[in-house]
Amino acid sequence: MNWISDWALPKIQTLFGAKRDVPDNLWHKCPSCEQMVFHQDLERGLHVCPHCGHHMRISATKRLEVTLDPGWQKIELPRAPADPLRFRDSRRYADRLREAQGAHAMDDAVVVAHGMIEGRSAVVAAFEFAFMAGSMGAGVGEALVTAARLAVLQDAPLIVFTASGGARMQEGAISLMQMPRTVIATRMVKEAGLPFIVVLCDPTTGGVTASFAMLGDLQIAEPGAMIGFAGARVIEQTVREKLPEGFQRAEYLLEHGILDMVVKRGEMRATLARLLGFLRPDRRAAEPDLPDSLPAPEPAAAG
Repeated sequence: MNWISDWALPKIQTLFGAKRDVPDNLWHKCPSCEQMVFHQDLERGLHVCPHCGHHMRISATKRLEVTLDPGWQKIELPRAPADPLRFRDSRRYADRLREAQGAHAMDDAVVVAHGMIEGRSAVVAAFEFAFMAGSMGAGVGEALVTAARLAVLQDAPLIVFTASGGARMQEGAISLMQMPRTVIATRMVKEAGLPFIVVLCDPTTGGVTASFAMLGDLQIAEPGAMIGFAGARVIEQTVREKLPEGFQRAEYLLEHGILDMVVKRGEMRATLARLLGFLRPDRRAAEPDLPDSLPAPEPAAAG
C-alpha cells in the first residue's frame, strides 16, 4: 500500500476541496501588441485591446447587440439556393456551407435586424466574417436586398456593417451577380430618400468593396480596419512600387478622402444616433411595428 497516494492525497483533497476545472479561454492575446487581456476586461471594452487600442473582430450578433437598443428583432431572411453549381474543391461546397451554418447558427454570412439606436428607428445588416470569411454569395445578396426593402417599407435608415473577403468563389458568376444586385438595393433606399450608412470593419475587401460598400451616403470605418479590393502584395507586384505606410488602412483612406469618419467602437452607437439625428431630425418616434410579411423577394440567381 502506498500511503501517500492512498491515504495522504485523499485527506489533502478533502481538506482543500476538489480541484476545480479552470476554463482555458480566460485570457486572450491581442493580435497586434500580443499582450494578454482578461476575458471580462475584453468584454467590457467591446473587444478593443486596452493596451494598444486594436479593434478585434466581433460576431455579427455582438455587433447588433452593441449598436441597437434592447428589444431589437432579427429578421428572417429568404433562403437562397444552396450549392447552385455543385462546386467541389478539396471538399464539397455543400459540406462547407452546412458546417458554417451549424457553427454559427446562421443561414449565411449576414444578419439583418430592425430596432432603435438611441430611440431612432433603423434597419441594420451585419456581416459575420467567421462565416466563410464573410464572402458574398446569393444568400448574402438576398439578405441585403431584403434589408433594403424592409428599410423602405418602414421608412427607416439602412446601416450595414461590412466584414468580408469578397465574392464567394464557390458560387462562381452567381456571386459576381450579387454585386449589381446589392448596388440596386442601395438605389432603392436612396430613391426613397432614406439615409444609407456603411460602417467598414476589418477586413472589407474584394467584391463587397467594389459594390455597395463604397456607395454609402456616409462612409465610416473602425480604427485600423483593412479596406481595399486586391491585396497589398498583389498591387505591389502589379505596379512594381513599394506601397505607402498604412496603405489600405482606415486612417490612410480617411486622410485621402475615401472615408468620412473613423470612429472607435465604443463611440459608434452614439455617433450613429447623432448622425441619424442630423439626417432625419424630425423622425424620432416610437418603435415601428414589424410587418407581418415583407414583399416577396426576387428569385435568387441560379446556375
